[in-house]
Amino acid sequence: MPGLISSNPSPIFISGTPDQTLKSESFNGTKGYLKPASPSSQLRMRPTRKSGPEKLPVDDSSLDNPDLGPFLLKLARDTISSGESPNKALDYAIRASKSFERSPVAQGLELAMSLHVVAAIYSSLGRLEEAIPVLERSIEVPNIGSGLDHALAKFSGYMQLGDTYSIMGQLEQSISCYESGLKIQSEALGESDPRVAETYRYLAEAHMQAMQFDEAENFCKKTLEIHRLHSEPASLEEAADRRLMALVCEAKGDYETALEQLVLASMVMIASGQDNEVATIDVGIGNIYLSLCRFEEAVFAYQKALTVFKSTRGENHSSVASIFVHLADLYYRTGKLRESKSYCENALRIYTKPSPGFTSEEIATGLTEIAAIYEAVNEPEEGLRLLQKAIKLLENKSAYRGTIAGLEAQMGVMFYMIGRFSEARNSFESAITKLRAGGERKSAFFGIVLNQMGLASVQLYKINEATKLFEEAREILEQECGPCHLDTLGVYSNLAATYDAMGRVEDAIEILEYILRVREEKLGTANPDVDDEKKRLTQLLREVGRSRNRKAKSLENLLGSNIQERKKEGTRRWSGFSFKP
Repeated sequence: MPGLISSNPSPIFISGTPDQTLKSESFNGTKGYLKPASPSSQLRMRPTRKSGPEKLPVDDSSLDNPDLGPFLLKLARDTISSGESPNKALDYAIRASKSFERSPVAQGLELAMSLHVVAAIYSSLGRLEEAIPVLERSIEVPNIGSGLDHALAKFSGYMQLGDTYSIMGQLEQSISCYESGLKIQSEALGESDPRVAETYRYLAEAHMQAMQFDEAENFCKKTLEIHRLHSEPASLEEAADRRLMALVCEAKGDYETALEQLVLASMVMIASGQDNEVATIDVGIGNIYLSLCRFEEAVFAYQKALTVFKSTRGENHSSVASIFVHLADLYYRTGKLRESKSYCENALRIYTKPSPGFTSEEIATGLTEIAAIYEAVNEPEEGLRLLQKAIKLLENKSAYRGTIAGLEAQMGVMFYMIGRFSEARNSFESAITKLRAGGERKSAFFGIVLNQMGLASVQLYKINEATKLFEEAREILEQECGPCHLDTLGVYSNLAATYDAMGRVEDAIEILEYILRVREEKLGTANPDVDDEKKRLTQLLREVGRSRNRKAKSLENLLGSNIQERKKEGTRRWSGFSFKP
């Protein structure tokens, strides 16, 4: 299932938490993004009751006092630092912003700073939609022509806005904000400044999350170039860059290069005496060996990391459970199912009785990884149970709407496997609703989920619904993957089957002729898939008394918008050929 690629690959991908949204930088550009005098952007608040903001009595006319804004902003920061009610801190911060807006002597920087604090508190409360207009206003306030401080304040606003969109699952808007911030920062500081390298790295990670690996590799290379220019050879910064580059190469299937990058990073960490970091890299090395089917070397790398984590972090740490899952996956791939299930059970013992410090996100990730293994060993019922637990851990957190959609899609596949088609359709429908709301309606993953829901609808004899789903999936996958991609061809095939079932035989024949032509060109005439498509086409042609038309037709003619408008008479029937998952 698509998502972020990490050193611990899993079917669940979590884009971030509200506590991670705001990276800040001092106006003189020391490190990070925008960081006011007190850490207002990195909020760590205790959970509170869900009530409205605590309104404090105030005379609005007092907001005209030029000394009130700084005082209220300090109160907001102090409230955050003390762990008191975030609603009270929010009220202070909002009134500080209003005071700065009214004050004739306040500078734009002060207003921008207060707006950043307001947005940070909204994010910590999970009120992300309310944070967005505040951040958009904070971007408008600074005047780049007024100096470096204003430029970095605008840069910070863009980055914070990008983080907020990322948490909401709107990756395109997120990356757009990051790129706008990068442009301002590089113009203000110079393209080779070390702080620009950190933003390059940030963009590389964002493109990784969006599955845009070429763009991620490009930004990662730029980060490496700057760190080589400003850092000593074999620096910790370079090691971090190489680890990210390894993730990019792994995602692109270039495992040998990924392995080389990880080995170089490991050597730096060994020289620095950072055993835990070395162990983390060993896990990544084990993943690469596993992808290369070098199983003995993978086991050695995993066991080496496991020994370090047990001794430094304890027997019940999440990193120990994660390695158990990796070993379970490895033994499943090598056909040792008993050992695989044993490691799954060891991991579950840790996840079901988590030690202090475990987050619900870590547990949900682990349960999802184990569920995938149970699905693979043909125990989907157990996998479904674990996925339901994972969703329950995340369901009250709006920041993980996209993650929950992915889990629901995975559940839909499992329900479909065991013949529970109504539940499969409902799971896919719920996932699609969340993905639409999160702005993911044009992604390849969204197209794949639409196709899966269409298959479930076919099993429930909802042929009209299935046709609409296949048509929407076709449009998305044509745009995202191209008309010759295997996923797109699979949707074409399903669409042909539904057209056949609706009596639109000519439409079905045209699509099948195109599919067959493409498969013959890509796979050769002897391929089993080509033979299957040929049999399906021959069956339909026999029914209408025609022979195969080998004249090439453009895809626009075959699948243009007019095909949806053509109404053909005829009784509805079930297609004589199968659907493609």
